[in-house]
Amino acid sequence: NATLTRFFTLHFLTPFIIASFSLIHLLFLHETGSNNPTGLNSNSDKIPFQPYFS
Repeated sequence: NATLTRFFTLHFLTPFIIASFSLIHLLFLHETGSNNPTGLNSNSDKIPFQPYFS
């Protein structure tokens, strides 16, 4: 019974963990930019993700 409870808990929490990692990934991509392999600051081609994002 303990194994079934752990299995259910794992399957219940997995979508939330994946969603949180996806949101963190999108936040990091928004801050750094996705097509910047040189590491130089290029603010000219950014589209605002949210108007009040600072």
